[in-house]
Amino acid sequence: MLRRPRRSRVNAWEGGREEEARPRQREERVLLRGIFEIHRGSCDVVLSERALRWRPIQPERPAGDAKLNLQCKEEFIELKNIFSVKLKRRLCIKQPGSGTLLGITLFICLKKGRNKLKNSALDLINLSEDHCDVWFRQLKKILAGFSNRPKSLQILLNPQRHRKGAAQVYYEKVEPLLKLAGIKTEVTGSNNVLVHSLCGLPHVVTATLRIIMGDLRPADVCTFSTTGKLLRFGFSATFGFGGRTLALAEKYQWMSPNQRRDFAVIKALAKLKLEDCEISFLTFDSSQDIQERREQGSRESDYNDQWQTIQGQFLNVSIMATPCLCSVEPNHRINNGGMALIIARDTSRPEFIKHLKRYASSKNQFNFPFVETYIVQEVKVCPKNTTSGSNTEEEEKSCRIASEEHFPWNVDGDLLWVTSTVHVRLHPGLISLYGSTMEEMSDPKITL
Repeated sequence: MLRRPRRSRVNAWEGGREEEARPRQREERVLLRGIFEIHRGSCDVVLSERALRWRPIQPERPAGDAKLNLQCKEEFIELKNIFSVKLKRRLCIKQPGSGTLLGITLFICLKKGRNKLKNSALDLINLSEDHCDVWFRQLKKILAGFSNRPKSLQILLNPQRHRKGAAQVYYEKVEPLLKLAGIKTEVTGSNNVLVHSLCGLPHVVTATLRIIMGDLRPADVCTFSTTGKLLRFGFSATFGFGGRTLALAEKYQWMSPNQRRDFAVIKALAKLKLEDCEISFLTFDSSQDIQERREQGSRESDYNDQWQTIQGQFLNVSIMATPCLCSVEPNHRINNGGMALIIARDTSRPEFIKHLKRYASSKNQFNFPFVETYIVQEVKVCPKNTTSGSNTEEEEKSCRIASEEHFPWNVDGDLLWVTSTVHVRLHPGLISLYGSTMEEMSDPKITL
């Protein structure tokens, strides 16, 4: 006896009900029409160029039956939100994949709350092989038409982080979704420091679905160099407290990630150290005059009058091309062409702790008298015992550390030891990354 399908957990589709949707801009061409059982009820299903629509088939009743009219409201799913389609068969242990055909299953990406996404499934039940084959082929053809969706990926995974927890998260939550979407993968080897900035929250399923759906967004990238030598590319960095905390944490790899992080923070706070350095920066010009002059081949000295310099003792220096959690963060975009330079001067330990705590909340962590913020295009951080302030090659060499002291930098969660001036330069829209639009991340009305 055929078991009736379990009711789908999806109870509110991306598109919603017909009467709640925006008016159709033009009449859509109907591709297929047929009868399927959906949510344990027979439905008239129509596949058009943009959506899959269905309406329950009800027996005729006397006119004016309000209950009947409510039940017959049309529902739909926009095709752009479907990321996979499979033939649904009865489980056969002896011959997997060859059981009795039950219908078609659509796998859908849905919004849940402000930034979070979730995957769900919709079963279209019909026992006809020929009928399902026609629909299956048409749906596969439609999905193949989304050219922005990746067909293969190289996964960067650090199996040594978090006591091999990164590998467990990947194989339990990420890989099944990628396989479901038919994406070929090759695992090679780092971290998810960008997930929050790109998706609005550190949620692995949301990040995976953004990739599957092909939601590409341009992103600014920084280069970190010293004495004319490129150190690495990155998106954010901290010098001072942030760098020293990471350096401490790296010494205690035998601890769990949370214990190691908390211990390093407490130890660094117990002995706060000021960094004596000079910071030079080129302010961000929204008119892009400087960028245009650079693209035209102008020398850096041609616009040296835009550079500003501050010096003194600082607890922490942060440089971010990506936004943090705080809604008032000065660089609240991943592709606006500017970096946030955040400088924390000397202050009491309790006040500095308040500042740090606000980085993990939506409160304004910059509303302190000892915190300065700037929007910049380039930054040079010259630690103690160096001389900075010039852009010539000879004077750049003079910025090398006289002693053997190395200074720790935290660049995207990786420890970088540097002995001389670090030059950070922003490259607007250099690469494209998978993530949500800023409109989606800032719109609290988007719900499931």
